[in-house]
Amino acid sequence: MTSGILLRVLPPSLYAGRAHILVQRAVLTQRTAWMAVLSGFFEPLFYLLAFGSGLGSIVGLVDHAGQEQTYSEFVGPALLAASAMNGAVMDATNNVFFKFKYAKLYDTMLATSLGPLDVALGEIGWATIRGAMYAVGFLGILSVMGLLTSPWALLMLPTALLICFGFAAIGMASATYMSSWQHLEYVQILMVPMFLFSTTFYPLAVYPEALQWLVQAFPLYHGVEMMRTLAIGPPTLDTLAHGSY
Repeated sequence: MTSGILLRVLPPSLYAGRAHILVQRAVLTQRTAWMAVLSGFFEPLFYLLAFGSGLGSIVGLVDHAGQEQTYSEFVGPALLAASAMNGAVMDATNNVFFKFKYAKLYDTMLATSLGPLDVALGEIGWATIRGAMYAVGFLGILSVMGLLTSPWALLMLPTALLICFGFAAIGMASATYMSSWQHLEYVQILMVPMFLFSTTFYPLAVYPEALQWLVQAFPLYHGVEMMRTLAIGPPTLDTLAHGSY
């Protein structure tokens, strides 16, 4: 229905309603993408084993939203949000930059009936799917390890899709402004601090009050908070506020 509304509102030169063609192309051409998915899946798993099982034996219980959790239960949902972010951003920046700057693939696409919005939605859609692959695998690991204690945890998958979509859109927009491979390092400069300081490993309360405001400005922080809430119980008004961000 959304596609039909856009077709009526936007000119065909901007949007032809064929964004799914780019997703189909990605599925057919990126047959080795499963290797990247495996790497993205094992990275948060190693973090979980190292921090959750290793450091967790020293930390003990952590208070979150008035409930005491083991450190693994605290870190696991956060790593799921980070996994979704990493999968979406990496595809929406590195791959899009190569196609845009060197392969000139989009020039060819725009010479057909496809419009710029088709290209954008298609690439964002594929990046979201790829990030979701990371999330599904890691969600299964969390379930097997017994770190999900509520049936509401099923909503963590659509939450992961929301995180993937948001970061994929930002990543693709950023890629169009890059002029060299060195500019991709800027993505890491932003992502690594966001991963480390978005309450992924520590509660928000451990930061000074001034830094708490900065942490809460990070998009990943809101994804982490949604994941943690759904892992232990029903969503709240705060969960909706995080999602709207």
